[in-house]
Amino acid sequence: MIIIKRIAILLENLYDDKELLYPYYRLQEEGFTVDLIGAKANTTYKSKNGVPATSDKASSDVSADEYDALVIPGGFSPDYMRRTQATVDFAREIDKQKKPIAAICHGPWLLISSCDLKGRKLTGFHSLKIDIENAGATYLDETVVIDDNLITSRTPKDLPAFAKAIIDTLKQ
Repeated sequence: MIIIKRIAILLENLYDDKELLYPYYRLQEEGFTVDLIGAKANTTYKSKNGVPATSDKASSDVSADEYDALVIPGGFSPDYMRRTQATVDFAREIDKQKKPIAAICHGPWLLISSCDLKGRKLTGFHSLKIDIENAGATYLDETVVIDDNLITSRTPKDLPAFAKAIIDTLKQ
């Protein structure tokens, strides 16, 4: 029996185009079902460069039980994501279930708002170093950092390694 894994990718205004689209299509190429989850369902959000993407579902309408992993793209969107309590709660529940959460660039902003990071190891955009450390985690300047269920990367140049780490984790 083949089980198709369901992946949630969070969506909010000012997302980084590459950090949303690269994982979105790579995960579909691997046969996973991928939903874009925004604060509101069927809403068009624009990237930092004005590229539109439309949410499939609202964070208030989904449950961690429905998904096998969560991807948090960067840009400035994670700052908006953490302003929506349902999005914070969704990420928190995914983490409590120890399902993979992959965050790139500014994505760790949402992890800081939704997960207990004390003693964890993460990376992200270099300006988040102090935020990550203030949350009790250790910041590592590495392409990809995997710590239990958390997968983090720094910038769009890390996307090939980031996507590979997500896919490898989901195929285990």
